[in-house]
Amino acid sequence: MIEHLGGAVIPTGFDVPVEPLRRAAHYTGEPGCIAEARDFAARFLEQLRTEWCAAIDPRADGELLLVVSELITNADRHSNGPYILELEGTDSAVLVSVYDSSAALPRRFPKDPERVGRHGLEIVHALATEVSVERVPVGKRVRALLHLPQ
Repeated sequence: MIEHLGGAVIPTGFDVPVEPLRRAAHYTGEPGCIAEARDFAARFLEQLRTEWCAAIDPRADGELLLVVSELITNADRHSNGPYILELEGTDSAVLVSVYDSSAALPRRFPKDPERVGRHGLEIVHALATEVSVERVPVGKRVRALLHLPQ
């Protein structure tokens, strides 16, 4: 709500649009980056709990960390350079975006319980509401949207 007093506009704080919580981290590909990304995501979830009063249950917490692990692992293994993790969230959803320097788009393999490895995107698709991949000027961006149970 905005009050107009004698021509002055005074914001009261109730009409301020609420922006999602956004955080980003850059990783070089050095050993330990995947664990650092998981830790970054865990701290992001704590901020969502605090700043957005998000009621994130342990299952959703684990699912988000697994999606971050899979996407960062793919970037680590399949790109020749640094990668970026961006997280954007509210009390109802978290968008995970990973940018890397490889223009090669990831492949989702058909389900095969006998295959060793290459299950990353299969896992991400199983946990996320939406998954998208697009080329960007310096490589690609993979996004996964996870809805948080209410």
